[in-house]
Amino acid sequence: MREVTACFSGHRPEKLPDRGNSNSQITKVIKSLIKQEIDIALADGYTDFIVGMARGIDLWAGEILTDMICIGVPLKTIAVYPYRGYNSRLRGIELWASGRILGKASEIIYLNDEYYRGCMLERNRYMIDRSSRLIAVVSDFRSGTGQTISYAKRENVDVRVIELNKLFPPEDEQITLF
Repeated sequence: MREVTACFSGHRPEKLPDRGNSNSQITKVIKSLIKQEIDIALADGYTDFIVGMARGIDLWAGEILTDMICIGVPLKTIAVYPYRGYNSRLRGIELWASGRILGKASEIIYLNDEYYRGCMLERNRYMIDRSSRLIAVVSDFRSGTGQTISYAKRENVDVRVIELNKLFPPEDEQITLF
């Protein structure tokens, strides 16, 4: 049911501050902000969460949801892949995280059998069309995440944005005190 479903959008690790280094304080803050948005969504009555299973923000959100399921929080995770074999390039911690998420997912959806040029856009629109809230983590609005945010707004989806450039200004925009 769309009214109790939220989804996520965000950048791959290489587009994030500290490049998504799992040991950095910035990454820990970003994950904490995602958890906070999930908690707010749960308090607002959301029970179903669609995860696009991309590296970075999607997998981080999926891991948080999986941890919550493991401690008994009543929620559902729906894993949506743009095509079969999408995660075949995952390695190490990302492959492990993906497996954990799939192990607790209520549903796993493959939108296509094979990759094609517009399949990521199709996945993003599929998630928005089935959600009433988008939790987005963005630094570059001229990206797939930016397009997803725009589409969600056009579709009257409640958009909750964690804007990284406001939280962590690029080095050339930081204020030097001394």
